[in-house]
Amino acid sequence: MQGTDGSFYGTTFAGGVSSIGTIFNESMGLAPFVKTNPTLGAVGKTVRILGNNLTGTTSVTFHGTPATFVVVSGSEITTSVPAGATNGTVQVTTPSGTLNSNIVFRVSM
Repeated sequence: MQGTDGSFYGTTFAGGVSSIGTIFNESMGLAPFVKTNPTLGAVGKTVRILGNNLTGTTSVTFHGTPATFVVVSGSEITTSVPAGATNGTVQVTTPSGTLNSNIVFRVSM
């Protein structure tokens, strides 16, 4: 499974120190991203944005349309679909840079 930090994470069935499996991660050099939950909604729908290092976020947009938001923690933001939003990438601007959603957010009617 890919984490929002860009790394892949997995488990093994056996092996490791006590022969009951192990957890591992593999970095392939992929960029971090944010994930929206849900991935579609009408104007006004509450959306959770999940990611890493979200503290200090200064902007959230839905395909370029600014949204109001609250940083809940370093890994979660709550927002709602803003009026005028269209299908497209959700962008989160943090002190470290801009993160894009891993899939297109669909605005329903």
